[in-house]
Amino acid sequence: MRFSLFIHMERVSDQQTQQQLYEEMIELCQIADRGGMYAIWTGEHHGMNFTIAPNPFLNLVDLANKTKNVRLGTGTVVAPFWHPIKLAGEAAMTDVISNGRLDIGIARGAYSFEYERLVPGMDAWSAGQRLREMIPAIKALWKGDYAHDGEFWKFPKTTSSPQPLQQPHPPIWVAARDPNSHEFAVQNGCNVQVTPLHLGHEEISKLKNHFDHACEKFNDIPRPEIMLLQHAYVAESEEDAQRAAEEINVFYNYFGAWFKNEREISQGLIAPLSTEEIASHPFYTPELMRQNMPIGQASDIIERLKGYEAMGYDEFSFWIDTGMSFERKKASLERMINEVMPAFTQQYAGKKQDAEIPALY
Repeated sequence: MRFSLFIHMERVSDQQTQQQLYEEMIELCQIADRGGMYAIWTGEHHGMNFTIAPNPFLNLVDLANKTKNVRLGTGTVVAPFWHPIKLAGEAAMTDVISNGRLDIGIARGAYSFEYERLVPGMDAWSAGQRLREMIPAIKALWKGDYAHDGEFWKFPKTTSSPQPLQQPHPPIWVAARDPNSHEFAVQNGCNVQVTPLHLGHEEISKLKNHFDHACEKFNDIPRPEIMLLQHAYVAESEEDAQRAAEEINVFYNYFGAWFKNEREISQGLIAPLSTEEIASHPFYTPELMRQNMPIGQASDIIERLKGYEAMGYDEFSFWIDTGMSFERKKASLERMINEVMPAFTQQYAGKKQDAEIPALY
């Protein structure tokens, strides 16, 4: 199992400037690159200072010039916010600039806050239908001379400009949760990204089972890859681990509040949650964070991740957005690289996937 870093500029208050947040994000990415991580993933969000990521391609192009080996992935672009021609072209340009290091992850999106601002009336189901129409369209645009007559987009014969450096195109990943999403991804030769969020082993096992069943159903298609995205913290002591669990618990309280889309928002920041609100949440607690996530000292993390490897996950993506300080995130990442990753012998830093193998596409 290989390792990657999943990262954004994250802001739970206005105590840090956005420029400082960006510089800190770049430094963490450079540590991941030097430390032998396989990839860096960053996503797309709008109008939310909680996750500042208006266009992942901008970040990845900058990282292409500030890193040497690590692959650069969108984790993820939100399909209904894009036109297929625009997405195909911007992704291909990023692939050219990064010298063929791009992986492109695509999702339907999750926040109604964003839907109601960018595509009023959008819901998760219709967003998923756009995702299903988008992926075959961009693959055809990368091939060239493609006309599209779909439910959501229509355009005459067009070729992506530019076309990607990787041939036939960069690896495509689909963010999947339910069985139908896994089946769509596998049937279309796409890799799969999954996240259990705040849930634990049962959810992680269920997501892998969805993927396995999809692979069995479409057994004429070579097996794609599956990545597990999860918060983690490599602690220096038991006390440090408990502190991290408390911080990640606060993060998930804010995550849940954004998802519910009921709280007042000003200057892109959600109205602060009180200590009482956080303490009384029905299913977020520090104890559950410790139980469900790799939070602990290096030996604990290794044991947990070895279990994921045994399940058949190809990649573990270390979701570092936690609301904790830059110094604490940096220390955890360095311990992940120096104390945890050496226990896993197969490292793939900078290795390009074989673009001739259709299983990944």
